[in-house]
Amino acid sequence: MERHPLEPFLPEGAQTLMLGSFPPSRKRWCMDFFYPNFTNDMWRIMGIVFFADKDHFVDLPHKTFRREAIIDFLQQEGIALYDTATAVVRTKNTASDKDLEVVEPTDLDALLRQLPHCRNVVVTGQKACDLFTAHFRMQQPRVGASEPFTFEGRPMLLWRMPSSSRAYPMKVEQKAEYYKKLIVDKLTS
Repeated sequence: MERHPLEPFLPEGAQTLMLGSFPPSRKRWCMDFFYPNFTNDMWRIMGIVFFADKDHFVDLPHKTFRREAIIDFLQQEGIALYDTATAVVRTKNTASDKDLEVVEPTDLDALLRQLPHCRNVVVTGQKACDLFTAHFRMQQPRVGASEPFTFEGRPMLLWRMPSSSRAYPMKVEQKAEYYKKLIVDKLTS
């Protein structure tokens, strides 16, 4: 069994919570933070969406991401990060969500209680969407759309984004269009 290696990233006043499934094994990390696999497109997507530059957060010569720039950006934009599982078993020793057996799901209620200003949750893959919607007993939004839900009297929206994994069959620029349409145009307006 593998326990989550990171603490939730919860900037004060965050209005958006992005949830993945679970980090890849450490051997695939290029930095000590969320979406640490250099082949994962999350930080390229955010570079395109917010800075019109897919390499904005990329340190190409060192094949890593600019962690401090990412943290500053997330704090400025009010975006919190965590995952929907806190303990897993990798059934095939891969980073693929389909090979993750969730032993302990994240306490989503406790996480949302730490984010009193949060009104939007963004799931970044099918497993994250499955775990979140099962917990809240709600319908799954289609990719690129949202579904309303209520948490302790707080009206919220769950947004389903395309996976940032390279295994997801969509070009990074297309993924960025989904994120731009919903994150920038809807969540920060």
